[in-house]
Amino acid sequence: MSAPIATMSFEAAMGELETIVRRLESGDVSLEESVALYERGHALRAHCEARLAAAQARIEQVSLGADGQPAGTTPFGES
Repeated sequence: MSAPIATMSFEAAMGELETIVRRLESGDVSLEESVALYERGHALRAHCEARLAAAQARIEQVSLGADGQPAGTTPFGES
């Protein structure tokens, strides 16, 4: 049985997604299995996109100061 997608790390989800793509591209799976693989692959892709968006938001939060400006920089022309 496959791991629940919501508990998977980004790396694990990407690894499984790559495996699914290879299996689908091989053409060696039945129609029913292809549909099931496609559905799981779609859910894995959405999970990966959500994890990436969350990571990007965290990076942006760390990179910006309390005033919303990039932290540790001085505007051009100011010393």
